[in-house]
Amino acid sequence: MKILKLVSGLSIVVLILLVGIFSFLGKIEVTTMKMLMLIGTLLWFVTTPFWMKEQE
Repeated sequence: MKILKLVSGLSIVVLILLVGIFSFLGKIEVTTMKMLMLIGTLLWFVTTPFWMKEQE
């Protein structure tokens, strides 16, 4: 389940936070930002329940 934690963490850090910063700085287009943030959000919602369920 460590892999799921890694995927979840990377989706938050890279595909949401970093993309938001790049968009704010004007490095990437708005449509690209929206797509990458959607992918990051979906990855987070898919992987997080599996590793959180294990901790109970």
